Amino acid sequence: MGSPLRFMWAGRVEAVAMAEGSEVRKLDEVLPSRETIEGAGVHLRRAFGYHQVPRLDPYLLLDDFRSENPADFVAGFPWHPHRGIETVTYMLDGFVEHEDSIGNRGVLGSGDVQWMTSGSGIIHQEMPKPREDRMGGLQLWVNLPSSHKMMDPRYQEIRDAKIPQVDVAKGVRAKVIAGEVAGVQGPVRDIVVQPEYLDVSLEPHTTLEHAIPRGHTAFAYVLEGRGRFDADSGETIDSENLVIFEDGDRVRMEAHSAPLRFLLISGKPIREPVAWWGPIVMNSRHELEHAIEEFQTGTFIKHGKSRGIPT
Repeated sequence: MGSPLRFMWAGRVEAVAMAEGSEVRKLDEVLPSRETIEGAGVHLRRAFGYHQVPRLDPYLLLDDFRSENPADFVAGFPWHPHRGIETVTYMLDGFVEHEDSIGNRGVLGSGDVQWMTSGSGIIHQEMPKPREDRMGGLQLWVNLPSSHKMMDPRYQEIRDAKIPQVDVAKGVRAKVIAGEVAGVQGPVRDIVVQPEYLDVSLEPHTTLEHAIPRGHTAFAYVLEGRGRFDADSGETIDSENLVIFEDGDRVRMEAHSAPLRFLLISGKPIREPVAWWGPIVMNSRHELEHAIEEFQTGTFIKHGKSRGIPT
């Protein structure tokens, strides 16, 4: 993760009748995901990253690492640091073995979620393991405000069986990772940016309207199929595209002649300066340089006894 130093300023799903006068969010922009290489040579598609950060605050990055070619992912993500952010790994196929320098370790399988809050600092690795030569998953980076950047690291690791799925209407299902759908709350709790993270599936020719607090950032990433994400637009969006919504009170999604599956994610913007170097995200260049120096001198871990990094 040898990205150059960068500095910038970051400026419910319910099938019920919406309040009269509420505004449907229009489609702001569609961004095609782009091929890139990360870790020790993992080929993936980046839905958004550094250049879109001011627009997608509090979110920093979304990577799609689905593949049927083991050469694309077998090298994995060896030991690397994180500070100042949260990383959200959502597995769709295969497994990821993970461990960190303070003794945590485990395996994520299909449908599992790990919401890792790096806070003051963690050094870890994530090594993909295919299932029948298939690997699939996504990783989302969530920024932390200055008041929480140096909090104790923590994990929320949730198995697929513990994540509720709600049949919102006929042909409409939502897997609730964070947030609330039809009175059912997702298992990820106590996240400062008030995130909502939903895996939504629509059968052909079904429609869903979903309330999102005005002022919150909202986007969708299409996993399968194609559909409309703007009630007034005839534009259809295919898989591996990111849909950014304008502000409003709710979004509206409609599947076409094939099933449609997408992630729907929203959150409260932080509106703080962002200084970014690879997997470390702080608020100023000084803080960033200090974090890099601590990583280089072995004083990076602040909470928990570091067990060192195997060589």
